[in-house]
Amino acid sequence: MQGVVYMESLIKAYAARRTNYTLGKNISLSQEEIIEKVQAVVKEIPSAFNMQSGRIILAFGAKHDAIWQITKETLRKVVPAEAFAKTEAKIDSFAAAYGTVLYYDDTAVVKAMQEQNPLYAANFPIWAQQGNGMIQFALWTLFADLGLGANLQHYNPLIDEALQKEFSVPDTWQLIGQMPFGQPQAYPDPVKKLPIEERVKIYQ
Repeated sequence: MQGVVYMESLIKAYAARRTNYTLGKNISLSQEEIIEKVQAVVKEIPSAFNMQSGRIILAFGAKHDAIWQITKETLRKVVPAEAFAKTEAKIDSFAAAYGTVLYYDDTAVVKAMQEQNPLYAANFPIWAQQGNGMIQFALWTLFADLGLGANLQHYNPLIDEALQKEFSVPDTWQLIGQMPFGQPQAYPDPVKKLPIEERVKIYQ
């Protein structure tokens, strides 16, 4: 019975994980609580050959703000002036969140695994991306379970160099995505789901 209750709770947590763009800074959790739970989750995420190439930067306060200021000023240089107001509003919505997770892969780890296992060398970059995706999904679900909203962005590689300087990121770290999180100020609209029979095939 306990296992059934746990599974139902887990599925509810997965269902609660949604893309939420309306985020604020007024949350009841402390930074220490968030850090502790994020570290605990990342520690348990599996990876091919246990290579553990995923890396994250957890940014709060001024460092969180810096990510989105950098993103805004970078995009200002490439987005036509007449279209920038919409872009600026979008970036400002991310800055309005409480914090940001930056997702990275350490390519030096991937390269070392390729050298140690040449038979599977072509697969390690793919497996690294899959492992990073598991970290992203796990943390996104964690935030939902904590009552926080989040969304996932991909402004890389446009902002890679500036973020590298801002956070002293090692040269071997490859930016994968950016996840602002914070107080959910509205619930996302329902999304259309394909019939599950089209995605899960059963053979007996």
